[in-house]
Amino acid sequence: MSDDKAPFQTLGTPPNTLMATLGITLVEASPERVVATMPVTPAHHQPFGILHGGASVALAETVASFGSTVSIDLSRQRAVGLEINANHLRAVADGILTAVGTPLHKGRSTQLWAVEIRDERGRLVCVSRCTLALLDVPG
Repeated sequence: MSDDKAPFQTLGTPPNTLMATLGITLVEASPERVVATMPVTPAHHQPFGILHGGASVALAETVASFGSTVSIDLSRQRAVGLEINANHLRAVADGILTAVGTPLHKGRSTQLWAVEIRDERGRLVCVSRCTLALLDVPG
């Protein structure tokens, strides 16, 4: 693998990104499992005082994207979101969410990741599937 992978293996929160804005922290990243956390604060709410579904989707796509990225050779390919769906199962007003992503399919040109988002009590808040396109690096 090339040294180009190093920035994507760094755990934490990259500065000046949507991850930083939402408080998403990458706590584990391997080609077979990615874990991230995100707080739920009023800044994450929709007008009725509960977690905005878009914040859950951003968390899910972050997890899937990092999983795909750490499983490819970045000197040859880049992973980009192609499609995402999400089912919001439980309203959350505060606390810390944990998202766990695992691959369902890892092909030459696409990957499909399943992501479960749970609250601090382990209750399922959202389930998502994210398809990533693997694009060849020009040159």
